[in-house]
Amino acid sequence: MTSKQRTVFLTAEWHWLVMLNYEIDPAVLASFVPAGTELDFWNGKTYISVVGFLFQHTRVRGFSIPFHRHFEEVNLRFYVRHKAHDGWRRGVVFIKELVPRKAIALIARKFYNENYFALPMSHRIEKVHGEVKAACYSWRFEGKETWMKVTTRGTPRQPAEGSQEEFIAEHYWGYARQRDSSTVEYLVEHPRWQIWETETAEFHCDIAGLYGKIFCEFFDRPPSSAFLADGSPIKIYNGHKLRP
Repeated sequence: MTSKQRTVFLTAEWHWLVMLNYEIDPAVLASFVPAGTELDFWNGKTYISVVGFLFQHTRVRGFSIPFHRHFEEVNLRFYVRHKAHDGWRRGVVFIKELVPRKAIALIARKFYNENYFALPMSHRIEKVHGEVKAACYSWRFEGKETWMKVTTRGTPRQPAEGSQEEFIAEHYWGYARQRDSSTVEYLVEHPRWQIWETETAEFHCDIAGLYGKIFCEFFDRPPSSAFLADGSPIKIYNGHKLRP
């Protein structure tokens, strides 16, 4: 099925995507891998990413919801692939997604069974002469301020073919485990993004409380890589269940 044959579920713009990437033991992710997919590797290594970005001009099935058009999201995700009739599809699986409004979380849980939670959130984008120099996303969890932040260097560019940056940023499929253990696949359509290299990267978070103790050792170190993507308009299409 091509994108022209699919029905658009959501349109929006995603901007200023902060991506902090950590190498992780694949055995830790095994229980999170949806049926019909397998872990995807880059240069023989497995990665998990914390991604913060802005949702803007959001419309669900063509309709905008007052006070729910512009908001932050921070998600924890890893990378899988699925063998389809047209070859391998590279996608992402979300372990947890944070948004600032309960209605957004409820919609995502209902239609995709994604693990969304609503927490107080904010962001700060710092520019000098129109150039982005820093991006920060913060949220409150159990009364504590948590944040992720990068500072940039140089000018944005397309990620090199075969690079880790391309592996992390260029995924166009999402896979979500359902309550009956089946898997829903959905297409995310957007142009290729430009990225900035980062000068510094910070992540201050109660990992055990928010994500689970199994992830602590992998976040108790600087990220393997970090970068900022400019973003673009996006379309998310209705999902469908993978055949067993």
